[in-house]
Amino acid sequence: MKVTNTFLDGVKIIHPDIHKDSRGFFLESFSAKKYKDAGIGMDFVQDNYSSSTKGVLRGLHFQVQHPQGKLVRVTLGRVFDVVADINKKSETFGRYFAIELDAEQHTQLYIPPGYAHGFLVLSQSAHFQYKCTDYYYPGDESGVMWNDELLNIEWPIKEPFISKKDSCYQALSL
Repeated sequence: MKVTNTFLDGVKIIHPDIHKDSRGFFLESFSAKKYKDAGIGMDFVQDNYSSSTKGVLRGLHFQVQHPQGKLVRVTLGRVFDVVADINKKSETFGRYFAIELDAEQHTQLYIPPGYAHGFLVLSQSAHFQYKCTDYYYPGDESGVMWNDELLNIEWPIKEPFISKKDSCYQALSL
């Protein structure tokens, strides 16, 4: 497995070792020891799975009192994945990192607690799976407006389909 650091502190791109042959492929999607050796020593307590259609944007989400670290991957389709630094004390506050994740490359992204996260489906449909370092608490959920002017995210689809809840989030600068 190859791990690459991004410019956002603790955010890592993970390229698993893929073993292909005439039958298909095999990969280890998670190994606590290997991930700990790569600087991802968090305990994961919950696995989540979502299915979405083209143009769906989920995010930018975070939890306030129970921030979640996430290990994300796509098992069907392709998404534009975004991590935004929302920590006002951080040197990279208001900046974002984006990457395309797909089921062909099997690339994963580790997002430590304290960042906002979201993704936009680029393929006809996508299955998005992620491990979390804390449980989901509905009353603790918050988010940042997907089209926040400070972040100025260059979304590849200009008019995504977003939920009513996600459309009500405020700008990061407020």
